[in-house]
Amino acid sequence: MTKIFLLLFCTLTSIIGKAQTEKIYSKAYGKSENPTIIFIHGGPRGNSTLFEGTTAENLAGKGFYVIVYDRRGEGRSIDTTATFTFQEAISDLNSIYEKYNIKRANIIAHSFGGLVGTLFTEQNPEKVSSLILAGALFSQQETYNHILETTRKIYKKKNDTLMLSKISAIERLAKNSAEYRKQCYEIASMNNYFKMPFPTNEANQLRENYENSEYGKSNIRNDDAPILFYKNESKNNIDTKSILKKLEKENVKLFALYGLQDKIFSEKQLSDMKKIVGKQNFKTIDNCSHYPFVDQQNPFIEIIEKWIK
Repeated sequence: MTKIFLLLFCTLTSIIGKAQTEKIYSKAYGKSENPTIIFIHGGPRGNSTLFEGTTAENLAGKGFYVIVYDRRGEGRSIDTTATFTFQEAISDLNSIYEKYNIKRANIIAHSFGGLVGTLFTEQNPEKVSSLILAGALFSQQETYNHILETTRKIYKKKNDTLMLSKISAIERLAKNSAEYRKQCYEIASMNNYFKMPFPTNEANQLRENYENSEYGKSNIRNDDAPILFYKNESKNNIDTKSILKKLEKENVKLFALYGLQDKIFSEKQLSDMKKIVGKQNFKTIDNCSHYPFVDQQNPFIEIIEKWIK
């Protein structure tokens, strides 16, 4: 009787696990025998369509097995029961490893995905061949402070009292709230903090092709995701530098790549990151902002290829 119960329990657990995995959109590019790269997108509210539609196949063409996925409740992974916590994201990333029968992978973690990737690596270092932080968040409050301080200088020069009042109002919001995050990034976006300064023909073509593709049409944004993240996740404004330092001491391979004109990061932040990962493992790309895999795709792929191979 006990054996029957255990068999039923294991079967039920397997079915539930499979059902949960099937709610998560994922796709692999390239040959499975090649070194594996898993891309973790930004958010919360993001998806991997931009990376998948512009870069995944090109990167796979360099001899990698590239896996993209949308986190539960975000993008194409529609799930009304999603909680948007880090632990849920870590659990689902583990399910991606299981789905594709992967023991170890190189993780490219972009923007908010940098936090997910760092926390996943902290819990599962044996599964990570390398952690590549690409325009990745790692000290959230420093980023918010930098955005508000630098935009204040811009509006002071313009003598724009209305926007100066808005910045003061943002600073009075609760620092652990979805509204504070939203308004910080909105004012950054208004000042083109996420845009490359001098778009190249190549970057423009990549973006145009993306917008007209199935990926651009699948750019689903769940506006509830940030709200639920801040409601359900206590670690919603964190600094992961201490975790990264610990991983580096434990000989986990760390790399960092940032656009020189990614204006949501201060010089101090990038200097701190460079010290953590080491000079040889830190790269910046000129005429490049928050989306290096589109702004400067060829240098981006060349750097990744050099680091992993």
